[in-house]
Amino acid sequence: MTPKPKQSQAPSSPPFKSTGLWLVGSRGAISTTLAYGLAAMQKGMLQPTGIITATPAYQSIDWVEWDSWVLGGHDVCQRPIQDSARELVRANILPHEWIEALDGEAQVFDGRMRPGILDGDGAAFDGADSRSAELGALSPREQISNLQKDWDEFEAEAGLQRTVVAHVASTEAVRDVQEAWSSLTALEQALDKGTDQPASLLYAYAAISSGRAFVNFTPSVGSLPKALCELALKHSVPHCGNDGKTGETLLKTALAPMFHARAMKVLAWQGYNMLGNRDGEVLKQDAHKAAKLTNKDEALRSILEQDVSAKDRDLHSHVAIDFVPSLGDWKTAWDFVHFEGFLGTRMTLQFTWAGSDSALAAPLVLDLARLAELSVRRGESGIMAHTACFFKAPLAGGTHDFHQQYRELLDYIGRIR
Repeated sequence: MTPKPKQSQAPSSPPFKSTGLWLVGSRGAISTTLAYGLAAMQKGMLQPTGIITATPAYQSIDWVEWDSWVLGGHDVCQRPIQDSARELVRANILPHEWIEALDGEAQVFDGRMRPGILDGDGAAFDGADSRSAELGALSPREQISNLQKDWDEFEAEAGLQRTVVAHVASTEAVRDVQEAWSSLTALEQALDKGTDQPASLLYAYAAISSGRAFVNFTPSVGSLPKALCELALKHSVPHCGNDGKTGETLLKTALAPMFHARAMKVLAWQGYNMLGNRDGEVLKQDAHKAAKLTNKDEALRSILEQDVSAKDRDLHSHVAIDFVPSLGDWKTAWDFVHFEGFLGTRMTLQFTWAGSDSALAAPLVLDLARLAELSVRRGESGIMAHTACFFKAPLAGGTHDFHQQYRELLDYIGRIR
């Protein structure tokens, strides 16, 4: 077990307090998987497989121990987390015996949840919490104040030292970029005027402006705009995102560098995705699907076209997503790669990826929470560029090559040892 973080205060200060992890989308499949998995690790029922900060390369870092994390969250629906857990049991993701064994921990987490912001096209959401609709009808400043009040109460009631806010809710509908996002001054003016903002941006603003690290694991806006990046530097707060890289895109960003390194010309890369669960249902709507597809295609093109002139960019790339209710929390991706080698010989690679969306995502969120908390403790601020390997669209930009991104994370760990 790794040691608890050391105190930066004087020796007379109180002992180390627990750390909060606030999950936006707390009743969803990712949060449910994370909550039950964390509780199981805290009780010695589960090994941290899939969590890279628990591997030997990271053991010399003073991470927050699993026992020291306390969960809370916002959500726009009222479904008990135990119901979400039972869905995951039926999908063969959570062991059925955990429902009873971890019921106490689940009830505590459920009791710490608060209504989230229901905005825009979410007004017709089936099973929505009426309090979330009321919150969504408030002015942006009032919404931000309510979020911060929830976090303040959470920290006070649980005796927490700090809280990391992680956005793991369903993908928002794509929106036109606002002029107000171009600078912090412009955004502050827009908020004062009551200009409507995406919920993810309000969560990011509320977290960062109150000194809390923010992680955006979704394709939604979050802390991407320049205005939010300025806000993070102003308040000396670390943040990272966007869009967790868990499945098909992870494979693409690992395999595409191979074709590039061997000077093989990829002519076409066709991808088809099928997924169930509520996230998949949300992606049936074109405005939500558009936000998701942009990041999946851009990562591939940036790797394969990096040494190609504009006139030679003839790569055919396409990604499709369909909702298949019977798949539940499982997703399947089929990819077809058509490429050209020496003598103009044309060849193909085909692969199928089938995985549990939540079992892939939950450990990464725990890793990011640890990394964000560490950055806070180290006094770091702004974009956490070293977390790029976790995301389809890293906020700091740079390469999409997974291998290079991961080396950058290892370099960061090496520098702080």
